[in-house]
Amino acid sequence: MPLNSNILQWLSLVGAIWLQSINGTNSNFPAYSSQLKQLLSLSQLQLNNLAFASDAGKLFGWISGVASVYLPLWLVLLIGSTLGLIGYGLQYLFVTHTISHLSYAHIFLLTVLAGNSICWINTVCYVVTIKNFPFDRQVAVGITSSYLGLSAKIYTSAVNAIETSSPNKRAKLYLLFNSIVPLLACVVTSPVVRDIGDHVQESSSSSRRRTRGGFVFMFVITIVTGCYAVLGSLDLSKLKTLLPPVKNLIGIVICLLAPLVIPLGEKIRCFVDDKRLINRVKRVHNSTSIEEVSSRLENGVATKEEEDHQLRDDDSDGIYHGLGAKEEIGAVLMLQRVDFWLYFFVYFSGATLGLVFLNNLGQIAESRGCSGTSSLVSLSSSFGFFGRLIPSLFGYFFSRSKHMIPSPASIGALMAPMAGAFMLLLNETNVALYTSTAIIGVCSGAITSISVATTTELFGTKNFSVNHNIVVANIPIGSFVFGYLAAVVYHKEGHNAHNGKCMGMACYRSTFILWGSFCLFGTFLALILYARTRKFYSQRH
Repeated sequence: MPLNSNILQWLSLVGAIWLQSINGTNSNFPAYSSQLKQLLSLSQLQLNNLAFASDAGKLFGWISGVASVYLPLWLVLLIGSTLGLIGYGLQYLFVTHTISHLSYAHIFLLTVLAGNSICWINTVCYVVTIKNFPFDRQVAVGITSSYLGLSAKIYTSAVNAIETSSPNKRAKLYLLFNSIVPLLACVVTSPVVRDIGDHVQESSSSSRRRTRGGFVFMFVITIVTGCYAVLGSLDLSKLKTLLPPVKNLIGIVICLLAPLVIPLGEKIRCFVDDKRLINRVKRVHNSTSIEEVSSRLENGVATKEEEDHQLRDDDSDGIYHGLGAKEEIGAVLMLQRVDFWLYFFVYFSGATLGLVFLNNLGQIAESRGCSGTSSLVSLSSSFGFFGRLIPSLFGYFFSRSKHMIPSPASIGALMAPMAGAFMLLLNETNVALYTSTAIIGVCSGAITSISVATTTELFGTKNFSVNHNIVVANIPIGSFVFGYLAAVVYHKEGHNAHNGKCMGMACYRSTFILWGSFCLFGTFLALILYARTRKFYSQRH
């Protein structure tokens, strides 16, 4: 018996959540970067180049966008996960001495390949959620992409459950999980992560209230998951006693399985409705009055039409609200727009800069004498999760408000505290480090989430998969520019140190000032973009 379109809708969303939750394989790099540096005998510049290589894979992310147009989505998933298997798998075999020789150039190219694999899975998740939830695409994309911010927390929890003592063994486990977990997840989810957009459009008006209720419940599950992730990331002795690594991992798995309650509830509702329909047909069949049967049918049709009309009225007042785009254009025309380049450099100075900070988090913590690198990575991941979720939460419940802040202004408002967090890092205390990491995690996560909606608002949905991959191509550029500058300063300060390791606040002081200044400049660019698009956003609201 074929599944109801509403069930398929929610199953595709659950599948996208699972894929995104394990797709941020590059986000756990800081947790094992110091050990990788030791295992491969790398300099700080070489290690920074590997962080850049992971992001450089996004330069070729547009290929996955094109592939999603011409290839079945299950095949796009398989290609992406296979690239990750090769990229991380060969590195794992090398560090475990199963492969005798790989040059630094080989490691670099394999890291580029692994970084590109993320784009393929991301693209499928975006395409499926946008097409399967055409009237709620912003909230659907926001929820699924928020789980991408949870990846580092999930992988760290899995590694902690197996190995807690040996840093080298932990580094090898990260590489092993990065290579096989995405492939397994793609195989499991490929039957449900598919485009059912046509069926949704045919039945959308009759299921709007249930869809709204489903999203409210999904928000509750997601918030509970985020709170659990934050609590599990805190480096507190009492929490570690109450929540040992294995129990912590089991809790994360339960949170990831929780969204299945929605399609399961929809299935139960369909079963109950079918039973009621059968009983109704039996009563009609046993009726002796033809006029009574006709009257019942007419009343039923009239009631159905009234309900659909009311739902359309509700949708026009809220859910359909704000779906317009400034213009529907492809990549070539987009590159000729001033708004695109403003948006490009705003993202460059915001979300990309936040990602560069997180890539260097392991070395930053080590230079300050902080031993809790794993807890820092988990903390940034957990707060990044909330950051990605918050814009969707506000957008869904307050989209009718005329005071809803336009996307460019929201990005600018988020970049200001990021700049302050970089300056706060000049304070040498661990409290400042943890606080700044949380602020940068939540703000960069929120900007990443808002950017998906901004791309569709400014340049349309028709060519979204290619357009957005071009926008995020600034990530590898920023990773190289900002990361290289940080590595040069680190190398200069640690030139006379043992093994080239730099210890002390001087290692990153100049870098933090530079990053904070760039972030302030990006805030100014965001305000210019807002001024240029203000008329468009005022018409949408």
